[in-house]
Amino acid sequence: MNERKSIAVLVSGGVDSAVVVHRLSQDPTLDLHLFYIRIGMDDGRGDCSAEEDIEMCRLIARQYRLPFEVVSLHEEYWDNVMSYALRTVKAGLTPNPDIMCNSLIKFGYFEERWGRDFDLTATGHYASTIIDSDGRKWLGTAVDAVKDQTDFLARITGRQLEHIIFPLGELPKAEVRRIALEAKLPNARRRDSQGICFLGKINYNDFIRRHLGERPGPIVEIETGRKLGEHRGYWFHTIGQRKGLGLSGGPWFVVRKNVNDNVIYVSRGYDTEKQYGTTLHLAEMQFITADPWGEISEAGVRLTFKNRHTPEFLPGTIRKVEGAPGEYVIESDVKVQGIAPGQFTAVYDPEHRICYGSGIITGAPKI
Repeated sequence: MNERKSIAVLVSGGVDSAVVVHRLSQDPTLDLHLFYIRIGMDDGRGDCSAEEDIEMCRLIARQYRLPFEVVSLHEEYWDNVMSYALRTVKAGLTPNPDIMCNSLIKFGYFEERWGRDFDLTATGHYASTIIDSDGRKWLGTAVDAVKDQTDFLARITGRQLEHIIFPLGELPKAEVRRIALEAKLPNARRRDSQGICFLGKINYNDFIRRHLGERPGPIVEIETGRKLGEHRGYWFHTIGQRKGLGLSGGPWFVVRKNVNDNVIYVSRGYDTEKQYGTTLHLAEMQFITADPWGEISEAGVRLTFKNRHTPEFLPGTIRKVEGAPGEYVIESDVKVQGIAPGQFTAVYDPEHRICYGSGIITGAPKI
């Protein structure tokens, strides 16, 4: 007789987590309990889109006759994730709230307060887990490279990973939709959310403006020093950005920022060399399960990596920085667009089957 397991399932109201519920509910040895993590707005108001999400979760719970609970991590989210985002933006860097949300909220506070009472926690992330010959659990990539979300999970700890399962890792998105339609899930045709983790329909620039205000400054063509226009604050822009500059005759890309003088530097053209680089200097490297490389020779170690959320895994060589614990340099085989200080770079094995962890891009250019 199979031993029963209790599973906390994090649901969002979207089709992915609903299909997780459907798939797990087919196993009679699993006892499921659904949880929705509620986050309000930064001014303490409720989020209207959250009410719709919660109602959708209730419908799923009712369809499968499962217990459902709404839990609040409002203060923890704003005190940790969004305060990090504001600090990073104000420093002229590029934050990634989704990465911090996963490590601090979903698999941090939720696990400490609710998830720990269950054998495992399941989510709708497109990722997988791999057990090696020594019984160690590694974060694996998803079958669907376009939907793969391991870069958003690259800051979790090995202890957190031990308690997580990803039931969608082996499925392409089209199959997830097919299953949802076949199971007659109420959100089978619901569009995927595009917002930052938990922020829903909030306008990110409006959020930044509320907290940091506006500080007009010049937009300058880096090659000529010619002023092309004005921006409303360097914190609204990131390296590699093309849209939202309000410049004609483009395309224009943000290639540098001078935080002290509040200057945004741009370069024109899709192929402008100024928006590309091949060297990524990483600090605060954090490995999820273990350091896969140990001592690295001068020649370096081959790997693949992502410096932003794309389907591509870029090939390169990584080396340690002598005398600087936790610091590494990646030399990419190909040109990398928009290397933005403050962003996380997720690192993988050469075949990009395993996500080892992540480091933070350093070296903000100063003029």
